[in-house]
Amino acid sequence: MKLVALGINHNSAAVEVRERVAFAPEQISEALADACADVPLDEVVILSTCNRTELYAIASDNMAPAEKALQVIDWMANYHHLSAPELRKSAYHYESQQALQHIMQVASGLDSMVLGEPQILGQMKSAYAVAVESGTVGSELGRLFPSVFSIAKQVRTDTAIGENPVSVAYAAVNLAGHIFADLRETSALLVGSGETIELVMRHLIEAGVSRIVIANRTLGRARELAQKYGASAVLLAEIPEQLISSDIVITATASQLPILGKGAVEHALKARKHSPVLMVDIAVPRDIEPQVGELADVYLYSVDDLREIVDKNLRSRQQEARKADQIITEGVAYYLSETRSLAAVDAVKEYRQMAERVRDRELQKAERLLARGDDPQQVLAQLARGITNKLIHAPTAGLKQASATGRRDLLAQGRKLLGLNDIPQPAIVAAQEETPESDFSSTSMESAERTLQ
Repeated sequence: MKLVALGINHNSAAVEVRERVAFAPEQISEALADACADVPLDEVVILSTCNRTELYAIASDNMAPAEKALQVIDWMANYHHLSAPELRKSAYHYESQQALQHIMQVASGLDSMVLGEPQILGQMKSAYAVAVESGTVGSELGRLFPSVFSIAKQVRTDTAIGENPVSVAYAAVNLAGHIFADLRETSALLVGSGETIELVMRHLIEAGVSRIVIANRTLGRARELAQKYGASAVLLAEIPEQLISSDIVITATASQLPILGKGAVEHALKARKHSPVLMVDIAVPRDIEPQVGELADVYLYSVDDLREIVDKNLRSRQQEARKADQIITEGVAYYLSETRSLAAVDAVKEYRQMAERVRDRELQKAERLLARGDDPQQVLAQLARGITNKLIHAPTAGLKQASATGRRDLLAQGRKLLGLNDIPQPAIVAAQEETPESDFSSTSMESAERTLQ
């Protein structure tokens, strides 16, 4: 199997390099064709996400897989106008069985920045679909990727690797799901406008929260983020008013002093008629005074509380990852076994066609003899001998040659292939010695048959 997998990811390259090597969606079809023509490659799939850019390729030329991988890396560098030696420092490659294992690990989320994240499988399916549409997937990748997707699905089904949140933002939203029966009926106030707040907002929207307000020191950034996700934007000064209608409050600012004090929250609780509020403070230093947690109707969690949850869940995912690795190991072994068995298909087909030609020729000969009036019993006996002699001639000659050259290993394999495992080997050798190299006479054939029986 001349499979190579190569590229860069969050472990091997800084974001500045990953950005420069990434393929935009509208580039990929052109890049696939370019790689096939320039490298050249027989088949190729390109996966490009924010955390990795990888190529999975098949090449039929005589170049060693390691050399072919370096050639593809150099092509990537040239395509993106980068220094090839610099890109080689950040790139990795895998060959054959290791390449297959790597692809399965990527699809299963075992090689992701967030262990077990599910999005990568959908991204890989999309990458494969684009390559199929572009005509750069042939018989080998066409067999390989459905097997990869099947193993990734099994990992998701048979392990709990993706069930427990391992990011602070997701853990915060997950807490809300434990406190409120239906998140679709809740409203959220997010304080801040950085990456963490944006990630929290995405998780809240996915969880079904439809009313979200963003409070920020500057209204411009808050509005920009709000418009992107269909939320509302307010200034920090409006937080006390917003607290009254907010069931979930999540803060992540860079403020050096608390933004929410006990008095403001207590006032809001009275207006809410003491309806419970979840408050999650992801900021360091803290945005919410610790004394807020003393209020009866407030569930207050700090970033340290979330990290304890995240660490526990990460340990759980790591345990599940070991189960996933075993599934992948078995999947790789099964795929390779199936691939090896395909190598016999052409030989079996050719041998069957040869046997059918022998049968047809001997049958035509028998029909001619019957047509001229020969004894049917003798014609049938000659038909049987003719077919048998011609079918066993090549195997018998091969066994004799193996014996003459001292290849007892080939003799053993020959016995196994011919279904003669229960026949003592000396009997086979004796049968060979009684059999002439050319076509058999009926006498020598009967002698060989008696010996083998």
